[in-house]
Amino acid sequence: MLQAARHAAILDAVQRERVVRISDLAQVLGVSAMTVRRDIEALEESGQLERIHGGAKVLGDTRAHEPGFELKSTQLTTEKQAIALAAASLVREGMAIGLSAGTTTYALAELLVPGPRITVVTNSIRIAELFHAGSSMGAGRMDSTVILIGGERTPSDALVGPIATGALKQLHLDVLFLGVHGMDAKAGFTTPNILEAETDRAFMDAARNVVVLADHSKWGTVGIASIAALEAADEVITDAQLGEDARRVLSEGVGRLRIAGE
Repeated sequence: MLQAARHAAILDAVQRERVVRISDLAQVLGVSAMTVRRDIEALEESGQLERIHGGAKVLGDTRAHEPGFELKSTQLTTEKQAIALAAASLVREGMAIGLSAGTTTYALAELLVPGPRITVVTNSIRIAELFHAGSSMGAGRMDSTVILIGGERTPSDALVGPIATGALKQLHLDVLFLGVHGMDAKAGFTTPNILEAETDRAFMDAARNVVVLADHSKWGTVGIASIAALEAADEVITDAQLGEDARRVLSEGVGRLRIAGE
C-alpha cells in the first residue's frame, strides 16, 4: 500500500474510532508497526492527528470526551479479562468491596457474581444489574449484598456527583477496584468527567486498599480531570502489553504493579 493510501486509511480510522492503536493499524494495513509509527509521526507533524503512547487520537479531541459503555466494552476484551481474573483473586468471603463504573470493573463483576459472599458498593448501574440478574437466575449468592449509590448518570453509566460522594463518605470498604480513563506520570489517574473524578476520590477515601484496573492503552492517556496521583494506588493491575517505560514509572510510583498473565 502506498504511503498516501496508508495516511488516508489511518486518518479515516482515527476519525471513526477517536483513538487507534499502532498494532491494530499495522494488522489492518498489512505493514509493520514501525511503518505505522512513522506514518503517525508524519501525520502529527502535518497537524492532522495527535500521537499518543502506542497509537494516535483525533487532533484537538477534547479531553472531556467520554466514550459510551457499549463502545468500550468491545475494545481490548482479552486484556480486560486477564486483568479481571487477577483482580478476582484478591476477593475473599465476607469482604466489603467497591467497584467503580467501567468495562474492566464490569468484567471483574462477571467473575464475582457466582463467587464468594461479599458486599459490593458500586456507582455502576450495569454492575448492579449484573449482580441482580445473576442472583435471579441462581448464578449468584442470594446473601451477597449490592449497594448502588445514587447520583447523576454519565455516558459510561456511572453515577456521580454530590449525592454519590455524600453516600460514599459514610462507608468503609476493604478494597476498591477502580477503573480509570487514563494514567500518566504527571497527571496520575484521570477521567474525562469532572464529577466522576470527585466521586472516585470519595471511593478511594472510603477504602483501606485501592487497586486500579487499567489495560496498557490507558498509559499516556490524560482525561480532563485528575482523580489522584499514581502514589495513591496500593496496586495497579494491567496487561502484558504495557511498555517497559510505563512499567518502570508505575513500579516506582504505585505500591505494587501486577502484570496479568505474567
